[in-house]
Amino acid sequence: MILTAHQPVYLPWLGLFHKIASADTFVSFDDVQYLPRDWNSRNKIRTADGVIWLTVPVLTKGHREKPIREIEINNREPWRRKHWNSISMNYRRAPFFAQYEEFLRSVYQREWQLLWELNEYMLHWFLATLGIQVTFRRASELGLKGAKSALVLDLCRKVGTTSYISGCLGRNYMDEVAFEKAGIKVFYQDYHHPTYKQLYPGFEPFMSVIDLLFNCGPDSLDVLMRGQQLATSLRDQCGT
Repeated sequence: MILTAHQPVYLPWLGLFHKIASADTFVSFDDVQYLPRDWNSRNKIRTADGVIWLTVPVLTKGHREKPIREIEINNREPWRRKHWNSISMNYRRAPFFAQYEEFLRSVYQREWQLLWELNEYMLHWFLATLGIQVTFRRASELGLKGAKSALVLDLCRKVGTTSYISGCLGRNYMDEVAFEKAGIKVFYQDYHHPTYKQLYPGFEPFMSVIDLLFNCGPDSLDVLMRGQQLATSLRDQCGT
């Protein structure tokens, strides 16, 4: 069984879906510390004038000491209207905007209290729309202990995996010796961002997955997995 994990993020980029699609089980690290000005609450979309950020405002009192699971959205700010207006205005002429408009519009019509609930709700829809089938679990339900590498190792043991996919930055903190002693193979993702035809001239990488969906529609999964070797090498080495 191949495992990967990540924090709940807002409107994720393509690389997260590549990592999940390469695994059998995905664990949402919903109980790690919230990181302000990180991907937990913001991401990028393409416009005719370049790239803009969409940021979900959160209540800041004590937020630096809270896990993501406890972060509350600041609904005193009209962020839902602003985000939907930005998305619809900049993508309404994209080839597949109409195909996904109804769901996304409904997301921004609903009032959300907790950031992780918004992110998880959208993630499930993105996975289903892309056609990625994976077992989904939350870290908060597993009673994990430790930090960084030790936390991941405890996760692997409790889930019962022998293969773990880490992001490329995991090379900076993963204790590979400890994983080897535990009989767990660690693989690092090295995502090569594909290009595809965007609505506006030129190509901007590292956009939210909605940019891919609006422009490529049902071909989106093939596009985001194009030229990637991780999934194939994992299956070969793990015998799955």
